[in-house]
Amino acid sequence: MTFAEECITIGLCALASILTRALPFLLLSEKRPTPPIVRYLGNVLPAAVFGMLIVYCLKDTSFLSGSHGLPETAGIAATALLHLRYRQMLLSIGGGTMLYMILIQYILIP
Repeated sequence: MTFAEECITIGLCALASILTRALPFLLLSEKRPTPPIVRYLGNVLPAAVFGMLIVYCLKDTSFLSGSHGLPETAGIAATALLHLRYRQMLLSIGGGTMLYMILIQYILIP
């Protein structure tokens, strides 16, 4: 890439980033009520994203060999329990990830 092409690419990426962040504020004003579809998506998308992440994380897990999915199941359970107890997303994700990594690195060595 030439220098001019690099500058154009950076400028377009910055413009796209700014536009995607500003567009909701431009389209949805405080004076008008929030459209029902936006409220609906705000309610269902977080759970759908987490469900999709769980499916993605477990897609290559073999429950019939090796550690039988114990580290993955323990990590998911720890994440869920920490979130139900403390309602702190960073703590929940960090705690579940730490438990999973400790299990696969030090305890359940394949």
